[in-house]
Amino acid sequence: MKNINNRRKPEWLKIKLPSDEEYSRMNKIIKKYNLHTICTSGKCPNVGECWGLGTATFMILGDICTRSCKFCAVKTGNPLPVDKDEPVHIAESVKLLSLKHCVITSVDRDDLPDYGSKMWVETINAIKKVNPNTTMEVLIPDFMGDSASLKRVIDAKPEVISHNLETVRRLTPHVRSKAQYDRSLEVIKRISEAGIISKSGIMVGIGEKEEEIYQTMDDLLNVGCKVFTIGQYLQPTKNNMSVTEYVTPETFKKYEEIGLKKGFKFVESSPLVRSSYHAAKHINA
Repeated sequence: MKNINNRRKPEWLKIKLPSDEEYSRMNKIIKKYNLHTICTSGKCPNVGECWGLGTATFMILGDICTRSCKFCAVKTGNPLPVDKDEPVHIAESVKLLSLKHCVITSVDRDDLPDYGSKMWVETINAIKKVNPNTTMEVLIPDFMGDSASLKRVIDAKPEVISHNLETVRRLTPHVRSKAQYDRSLEVIKRISEAGIISKSGIMVGIGEKEEEIYQTMDDLLNVGCKVFTIGQYLQPTKNNMSVTEYVTPETFKKYEEIGLKKGFKFVESSPLVRSSYHAAKHINA
């Protein structure tokens, strides 16, 4: 598989550096409350745009993941004990930031008996209590397929529950640590069956074939997925897997059009799209 990381990135992948007043305000609040965001831990290319618009994706259960997926920049290892005050801190920060819609994600906590699901529920409930008019999307792990853990989060009733496939079936064993393609589909199926908006996403430029992307779309639609995101993989550090292709904006537009024709309510498809990009409008799915 070819490696094109040493090539100059195309113009469409140039990222605007964060510098405005709203970004600075967001950064101060996040640091003050010692919060973890996937915007920084995951080296998201949209951090300038999103923070500038007053939106952020909070990451709970610490910033050390028990898995080591080859695409991810989040630290991996033995996590620290769970911070019992974290749900309240997140809820208060959502209020301070005056967010109308918030996105919550987490590291994988395979070290915990409940895989972190109880902390997920506490966080969702705290946000609802402190911010009754704020809508919410949660981007959850697979909880190792544990049905009780998933049910806890579903029963907490956030407006959108997202779980990413990350890539096509063939590449899953190479790209994702411990995760299984069919297990992820089952997670999305259970969310859909509960009557909650389900959402998933993949990255491209890692060796997938076009027909495999369309098959992935079909697999997601077959389990009731309503929202689909697709963006360019960018190697966050030298220790992560390599990029094999820079997919053009025209191809991303084609994926968007085909996804909508196939039946998704929303498709976010462009080079710099990430899971929570334009998340606020997905509650209308």
